[in-house]
Amino acid sequence: MRLVALLLPFVAAATVSAQPAARTASARTNGVRRDATTAGEPTPAPLPAPERALRALRIDGRDDDETWRTAARIDGFRQFEPTEDGDPSFRTETRVAYDARNLYVFVRNLDPHPDSILSVLQRRDGMALSDDIIIGIDSYNDRRTGYMFRLTPAGTMSDGYMFNDGNEDWGWNAVWEGAAQIDSLGWSAEFRIPLSQLRYVPGADNTFGLAVIRRIARRGERVSWPLIRRSRTGMVSQWAPMSGFNSLPAPRRMELMPYAVEKYGASPRGDGTPRNAAATQVGADIKLGLTSNITLDAAVNPDFGQVEADPGVLNLSAFEQFFAERRPFFLEGSGIFRYDIDCNDGECTGLFYSRRIGRSPQLRGSYGDAASPLQSRILGATKVTGRLGNGLSVGFIDAITEGEQGTLNRTIEPQTNYAVLRLQQDLAKGNSGIGMMLTNTARQTDQWTRDILRGDAWTGGLDARHRFADNRWQLSGQLAGSRVSGTAKAIALTQRSNVHLYQRPDADHLGYDSTRTSLAGWYAATSLDKQGGGLTRLSLNGWYMTPGFEINDLGFRTRSDEMGASMWMGLRPVKPVGMFRRANLNFNAWGFANTSGMLLGNGGNVNGWGELNNFWSVNGGIGGNDVVTAYSDRDARGGPAVYRPPRVNVWANLNGDGRKAITPGIGVNGGRRTDGLGSNWNVNASAQVRIGTQFNGSLRASYSRNIDDNQWNGNFVDNGVASYTFARLYQRTSSITARMNYTMTPTLSLESYVQPFVSTGYYTDWRALDDGRAHDRDARFRPYTARGTPSGFRFGQLRTNNVVRWEYRPGSVLFFVWTQGRDASDADPANYGVGDGYSRIFERRPDNVFLIKASYWLGR
Repeated sequence: MRLVALLLPFVAAATVSAQPAARTASARTNGVRRDATTAGEPTPAPLPAPERALRALRIDGRDDDETWRTAARIDGFRQFEPTEDGDPSFRTETRVAYDARNLYVFVRNLDPHPDSILSVLQRRDGMALSDDIIIGIDSYNDRRTGYMFRLTPAGTMSDGYMFNDGNEDWGWNAVWEGAAQIDSLGWSAEFRIPLSQLRYVPGADNTFGLAVIRRIARRGERVSWPLIRRSRTGMVSQWAPMSGFNSLPAPRRMELMPYAVEKYGASPRGDGTPRNAAATQVGADIKLGLTSNITLDAAVNPDFGQVEADPGVLNLSAFEQFFAERRPFFLEGSGIFRYDIDCNDGECTGLFYSRRIGRSPQLRGSYGDAASPLQSRILGATKVTGRLGNGLSVGFIDAITEGEQGTLNRTIEPQTNYAVLRLQQDLAKGNSGIGMMLTNTARQTDQWTRDILRGDAWTGGLDARHRFADNRWQLSGQLAGSRVSGTAKAIALTQRSNVHLYQRPDADHLGYDSTRTSLAGWYAATSLDKQGGGLTRLSLNGWYMTPGFEINDLGFRTRSDEMGASMWMGLRPVKPVGMFRRANLNFNAWGFANTSGMLLGNGGNVNGWGELNNFWSVNGGIGGNDVVTAYSDRDARGGPAVYRPPRVNVWANLNGDGRKAITPGIGVNGGRRTDGLGSNWNVNASAQVRIGTQFNGSLRASYSRNIDDNQWNGNFVDNGVASYTFARLYQRTSSITARMNYTMTPTLSLESYVQPFVSTGYYTDWRALDDGRAHDRDARFRPYTARGTPSGFRFGQLRTNNVVRWEYRPGSVLFFVWTQGRDASDADPANYGVGDGYSRIFERRPDNVFLIKASYWLGR
């Protein structure tokens, strides 16, 4: 709770800041009001004001209400995909209205062939390909953040939040109403969005940014009002500011969602003997509007039993495995809490990794048994988010997890308090900004944990950005620091962990100290990005991270002691090119070293993606790693650095027409060391299936082979001699992933997920490092025979989740859940075949859990 005091001044300031901001002179053009200083834009018709409704509208997807007959019509939709500023195939019209409690939008989607409209029914928040309408509302009118409400012709509703002028967060949820109808003119969509679900600074005349985006699925076309140009920077900044929301009240959002869970399933005894047991749990989610633009969310004794299990993976690397967040409480509004340090193919990690809260007990393997808890129980969590009238965004999380016990009442995870504070201040009408982040992890360690786990951990970061040159370029920077403390033994373990490896024999620059009781470090990064304008995009990045930088108590980072640079250039045509409706081409290059100057990795690749005129898509690329001599200071797990032979990688994928009832896909990728001593390849095939409008599913099968000549196989001391050993690994991995969704109504659905996963491998040619930096393999290693011959492994598991979801009234949900897990692992099996591995999985006793969870939404 130590950060609570830091947050109170900002909450108190919300009342002062929630005053009407002074308005600047503006001009009205093309239904889009722009600042009078904006140059080079056409001067179309003025934008009409929204209609004030005299009574609440009935939401039925029809426009026969008196309000819609008198509301001003907005048209002028333009195509932005596949052709920027192209003529739309069909006309679209929209009308906007409001009253003291709600914002209403009606959209008429004209279509000469209503029977060809792609209408797919899915559960709430389903995102299957379908015709749809998305309403974007920038209620702060900050040109940086906005709410998104999506409706399909079948009545499927989804909602999301957009931050940083283009990043989408579809984990955000609201309680609203939508209805759609298909008729002889095409289809229509009607929305009722309670003002209590939005955040704004109330005033005599509010201005909201507004966008209406339509997808015509069968033509692969998207149109919008106002025109959203892909050639420009940002998304929310292109929405049209609509004035005329007069005398809006300041709603105080108050919601209470109590829930009860009845669970029956596997609860093994300490010796692993199977048994079943029943358990009952109650809790509540609370949402309270502290002001009109600051919201408090709280979860008391939360349960996430309906959340899908993580995919199967076997991690043989030196680094921790990252799993994406899936729990609704932490997904909703997560954008404000991002402080990204590392991003790879759209997956970013940084100072806050919410899955640390409620993590698997860290000492379960030391003090636990089969009956010990698999997850730390979250006693309660509080989240405050919002945006003040002066452009300051606020995010705060505080959570407490229960101490967990293993055998003989030994602690396997101490009671822990987690706290996060995030502030971001927009400047220059959102074109610039500064921010800060502060996190703290405080553990109540005891005799079992204090010499292993850190007692206290702080991280802090500053970031800034500035757009210039007509907003086409952005310069960004970050500066972050960390400090962890604990007993000397705990900090010594931190220094020796794979994140740091201070004990490496060739790491004189690190200075391992077994007596220190704290460890500190810092990180700095800068980037220059061309985000809009013309055909090209560009990103130049550089970073420096000291050896003591440690954020893994509440963040995620696989290593410290690193400096590097990277470059990306992309070609982004905004109109069809030859055989491609849409396409892009990317060029990447990178290089990084540790802070002593040892080159750790480098490479580059060229890759591209394109959607063909027949709506099939292709992508592929070729690249090389470590083309300049590089070494790994992590492969030996505390041993000396090891030479990394150069490697060539290729990949290609082909996917079918997503509009069809069956969409096939196939992909291949592979790599090979240039010395011929290591290679890998993978092939995968998939199919998306749609039957009628209510059933859809997918099936994906994957098979890979890996030959790794440098697989670490343990560090040993024999007769006083340390040996850092490696072996040649022959590995095969297979998985099958199936999903099925059957939606009976927009509020009643069944979802099923099942994935068996098998990985087998055996080791040969056991060796120890001799001269790790030698390029010649025989000089790099010496034979290792002190412990016989290396063995192998077979790892298998099955995970399935089956969820019936019924939203029996708006915001109130009943879940029926069945989950099953099977594990089958052997240290040295007689048969390394993948097929035999699948058989072994189904021979094992399943762990079944049956769960009923009921929640009831109380709100206004």
